[in-house]
Formats: sequence, C-alpha cells, structure tokens
Amino acid sequence: MTTTIIITFCILLLAAYVFDLTSARTKIPSVILLLLLGWAARQLTMGLHMQLPDFSAMLPVLGTVGLILIVLEGSLELELNQSKWGLIRKSFFAALFPMLLMAFAVAYAFSYFGHFSLKSSLVNAIPFCVISSAIAIPSVRNLAGPHKEFVIYESSLSDILGVLIFNFFALNQTIDTASFGHFALQLLLITLISIIATIGLSFLLSKIEHHIKFVPIILLVVLVYAVSKIYHLPGLIFILLFGLALGNLNKLKQFKWMEKFKPDELSKEVTKFKELTIEAAFLVRALFFLLFGYLIESSEVLNAQTFVWALGIVGLIFVLRAVQLRFSGLPLQPLLFIAPRGLITILLFLSIEATDTISLVNKSLIIQVIMLTALLMMVGLMAYKSKDK
Repeated sequence: MTTTIIITFCILLLAAYVFDLTSARTKIPSVILLLLLGWAARQLTMGLHMQLPDFSAMLPVLGTVGLILIVLEGSLELELNQSKWGLIRKSFFAALFPMLLMAFAVAYAFSYFGHFSLKSSLVNAIPFCVISSAIAIPSVRNLAGPHKEFVIYESSLSDILGVLIFNFFALNQTIDTASFGHFALQLLLITLISIIATIGLSFLLSKIEHHIKFVPIILLVVLVYAVSKIYHLPGLIFILLFGLALGNLNKLKQFKWMEKFKPDELSKEVTKFKELTIEAAFLVRALFFLLFGYLIESSEVLNAQTFVWALGIVGLIFVLRAVQLRFSGLPLQPLLFIAPRGLITILLFLSIEATDTISLVNKSLIIQVIMLTALLMMVGLMAYKSKDK
C-alpha cells in the first residue's frame, strides 16, 4: 500500500508539473486541472475500493505553508524604486477598496436573505473578496512587465489585506475605538518584529557556511509566521517585508551597516534562495489543490441551491473590478479577468469559528466561486492572446 501511495503521488505531481509547463501556452489555469485531477484520483480509488487515510487534516497545513511560500516568491520578484510607487499605490487601492465594498455588499445580502448577524455575515463574506496570488501569479508569467507587476503586487496585497480584515472582524466581538487601537498596535508590533527578523535572517543567510543553509531559513520564516499567528499578528506583513528586503539588496548597499552582510556575496545566495522558494512553492501549491480536488464531492460542485449565489458573487467581483480599473486608469484587457479566488479563500473559510458559520456559505459555494473565477480568467487570457495575435 505504501509503495502504491508513493507511486500515485509521484505521478500526480509530475502531471502537475506538466500542467504548469503548458498553462502559459494553453491559458488554462493549472488550478482547474489540479482540482479535476484530484477529483479523478478520488473516483479511481473509490472504484478500486482502495482504503486511504483521511487527508482532510493536512489541508490547512499545506495551505498555510503554501501561502507563505507564494507571498515570499512574489515579493522576491518585486523591484522597489521611485518609478514603481505609482504602480504600488494603484495595486494597493485596487486590492483594498473593491474588497471592502464587496465584503459589505455580500454581507448585507447574507444578512438580508438569511437573517444572520452582520458580524457573522461579514466573516463569511470576506473569503470571497480576496484575490488568490496562488493562482494569479503563475497565470501571468507571459504578460507584459507592467501588467505582470500589477497582478503580483495586487494579489499579494489582497492576500495580506484579506487576512488582516478577516482577523479584525473574526476576533473582535464588538467593533469600537478600542478594537481599532488594538489593531493599530498589532500592525506596529508586527512591523518591528519584521524589521528585526529580516535583519537576523539576512545575517544568518550571509554567515552560514554549512552546505545546508536555505532550508533552515525557510523553516525560521514559517516559524515566525506561525508564532505571530498564535498572537493574532498579521504575519504575512513579515513575509512581504522579508522578501522585498532580500529582493532589493542593491537598494540597501548605500547604507554602511550593509557591509557587514557582504552584499555582493549575499546577492548570490539570495538568487539560490529564490530558486529554492519557487520550487518549494510549486510543490506545496500543487499538493494543496490536488488534495482539495480529492476531497471534493461531485454533489458539491453540482449544487443548484448555491449556484445562484455563486453567480451573483462572481458577477459582483467583476463589476467592482471593472469600476476600479477604470478609476485607476488601467486597461480592462487583460486585467479585468485576473481576479481568481483560490487558496486564501479556502483557508479563510476553514478558519471560520463554529459560532460564526452560516448555512448559506458552505463548501459547494466556495468550490463554485473558485471554479467560475478560474474559468473566466482562462477565457479572458485566451481572448487577450487572440487579440494580440
């Protein structure tokens, strides 16, 4: 049985690699193929009457590690200079304002039609408002530089802001001045921790001479994030700042204290670290979506009761996105359709406490929204490719 499981995982991950290789040409998001492959693997095991262990407990773990690696991978790719500030500002507003507008609009609909409390409705609405960097970033590899950078900034900031806003409403029983003050204190504290941890990890990266040096750094990054999560601190801010610092070492050479880090040698190590992060992110992301696809029931995808809600949510996503892009002076093609929901949506959904769960939001609705946004992104990218030709 053990050998069979190993063979199966190897075949599935090799198939995921093929999907990743071909997605840039076919414009089919690899997440759709991974979910279908995971679902097909489940049907096969059921048909062969194979008894496999319950993998559902692994989903949040894989999702959390995958989120860390994906945000780290994206932030390592970003270049900071004065010419980028306009793009960063547009990305921030594009990530924040549609998210807030949509969260309150969907929450009002949940509250009105389902007669749920506004707080519980907001907690359940926010997961649908976050763009998935796990799907968006790999899907824009072949886009023009400005479009690609905008998507990386926007989706990474969307993940971070989504977790921040979700935790704010989920962890505060009442929203008042004290809760906003506590939230500001959390932001200040995680910023200080991020600066200290970034300096410490960079120093270790420059000083470790053992042949194994990158795995301990990644483990320490995950450890800092996990500890910050225990104290309800926005750990993704640390991941973003750490990646930006390593990815922009050339901007820090002007400071004398950087000489202690041997910046030229450190830049070579960062290049290797980046390569390892990219490969690790691919592996964990593929495992997560394969496992999620494996856990999908056919009845959940074909649930007609939630499909109307899914269509309404997806329609609102793209209406608000079109308005925001026009307001920001950005082109609708191809950016309008690059608003997939995915890993972070699933993670936030799984994080909802039992006291805040509502009957309208279930696994069926999550799956349908993810699939619809991924399919629309595929169609939009294919149309953009045809237009270019």
